[in-house]
Amino acid sequence: MKKVGIVMGSDSDLPILRKAMDTLENLSIPYECHIYSAHRTPEEAGAFARNARENGIGVIIAAAGMAAHLAGAMAANTILPVIGIPCKSTYLDGIDALLSTVQMPSGIPVATVAINGGVNAALLAAQILAVSDDALAQKLTEKRQKDAQKVLEKDTALQAELNK
Repeated sequence: MKKVGIVMGSDSDLPILRKAMDTLENLSIPYECHIYSAHRTPEEAGAFARNARENGIGVIIAAAGMAAHLAGAMAANTILPVIGIPCKSTYLDGIDALLSTVQMPSGIPVATVAINGGVNAALLAAQILAVSDDALAQKLTEKRQKDAQKVLEKDTALQAELNK
């Protein structure tokens, strides 16, 4: 199975990416994680993206706040799918990062999830990998079914409490 490459611009993004890593682990998807900055370590970031395919990576998740150029820098250096996670910042609540991540020029796409959306980034990475992995596709189907069952159980409990 291909790995997911996880890159964060700063270790302050780690709590968001822990959610992604936990989600990947629950689906038995291997990953590797790095801290690279689009601005402070552009050579290392670019080299990681350029060599990702050869290093067994099938999808890259990139998380950054503020200017949030990391996902775009990854996408500029690989043809692998890149998923950007805009991270909440102190000044503009992550709107700056969201706009920086989602507003990529034609020809360099970055899939973008919600601000601090680590779980959905991991699930989207899993769905991309599942296109060519039937066992993973089955795990995702089962997860969806379990998630739906949890909602229905909560509805049943709510109905029992409120509709007497």
